[in-house]
Amino acid sequence: MVAAASIIDIYRRQHPGSARLYEESLRTFPSGVTHDIRYLDPFPIFVQRAAGSRKWDVDDNEYIDYVMGHGALLLGHAHPQITEAVIEQAGLGTHYGANHQLELKWGELVRSLVPSAEQLRFTSSGTEATLMAVRLARAFTGRDKLLKFDHHFHGWHDAVVGGREPESDFPHSSGVPRSVLGNTISIPQNNIAAVNEKLADGDVAAVILEPTGASWGTLPLAPGFLAALREVTARHNAVLIFDEVVTGFRVAPGGAQQRYGVTPDLTTMAKILAGGLPGGAVAGTADIIGMLEFRHDAAWNAEHRVAHPGTFNSNPLSAAAGSTMLSLVKNGEHHTYADQLNDRLVSGLNQVLAKLGVSGCAYGLASYFHILLGREAARPGDGIEWPGTEAPGRMRASLLAALKRAMLNHGVDLMGGTGGFTSAVHSQEDIDQTVSAFESAVREMKAEGLV
Repeated sequence: MVAAASIIDIYRRQHPGSARLYEESLRTFPSGVTHDIRYLDPFPIFVQRAAGSRKWDVDDNEYIDYVMGHGALLLGHAHPQITEAVIEQAGLGTHYGANHQLELKWGELVRSLVPSAEQLRFTSSGTEATLMAVRLARAFTGRDKLLKFDHHFHGWHDAVVGGREPESDFPHSSGVPRSVLGNTISIPQNNIAAVNEKLADGDVAAVILEPTGASWGTLPLAPGFLAALREVTARHNAVLIFDEVVTGFRVAPGGAQQRYGVTPDLTTMAKILAGGLPGGAVAGTADIIGMLEFRHDAAWNAEHRVAHPGTFNSNPLSAAAGSTMLSLVKNGEHHTYADQLNDRLVSGLNQVLAKLGVSGCAYGLASYFHILLGREAARPGDGIEWPGTEAPGRMRASLLAALKRAMLNHGVDLMGGTGGFTSAVHSQEDIDQTVSAFESAVREMKAEGLV
């Protein structure tokens, strides 16, 4: 009797073109990838084209896509109105090196949607946005230290990659001086007493967090934590920064701050903001954003002003895509549809786990979802939000990679193997096919003794 082919054997057989391109890419890129999350053993897929909720790789395998441009594509791939806006703008010029009307339209849409956005400045990425927000907070308060929370992701600049207490020998990335790490404090989320203790020293410029919990809600926040954080930061005169790079314009048209009714001092944004093109922004109160102002005061400009150049800030192509995107999603109808699909998807995934007797669960918020396998976990009842009082654990790396490969074999691409994003262009058929693919994938993982 011939043994059934393994998940990884099927993966290799279905993706010979990607395997060949990966061998080429290893000569140019470290580990053959241009973003850490795209790394996959034995090789990642190479995508050729995409439209709506689907994409096709170089071997002409078709996938239902839940990566959705790392969460940037609320309206799916190659949305006709966004595409038309970008093509029209490209014909008028891709870079003016000057102010232009589209950036004004784009900025006014952000101000109309985001509660904290009295004023804003555009950047070229989410990492640049969090870098600027931290710098603005330090300039405004005259303090040096930054308080963040374990596992919360804020890009890859030096101020935010120290994942534990500064005295730890294990930052998330090498190459960051210990003197820099000494200004970043990282503590577990949901402990408001610990936050208060750190802020009481009076040397913390800002508290930054993902406002639905670490890693776009993989580890959800406790109810009431945002409101408590707002109170304690105000009391200690520390700037509160919501990193809404993922949640902005997704969990509500005005982001998590609109959904939960808690307004930060500064907000960082990217992804949906720029309609699928590169772009980020920092928005906030006029007095803090005002640290960027030029004044008729030489001493102010020399000693206090925060400098902010950036060749591609408010690039006309990104402004065209971003202003079109925000115009299309501002009334919330697309959010309602995507959220309803996500509810149905999470429910279907949990039904599969129950049917197969596999430990784990699916959960999420609005239009993003997470999958946890290999751990006992309560499954959501009504709705899709994490039901437990304790934060969910992390899925083992071996399970994560196996699920990613197995789902690709069955025509579904997950974000990093642990979840993804529904959109306004996914269909009920997409959800049904995804649940079916998940059942097949989990059965195969179970047969291999992985779950």
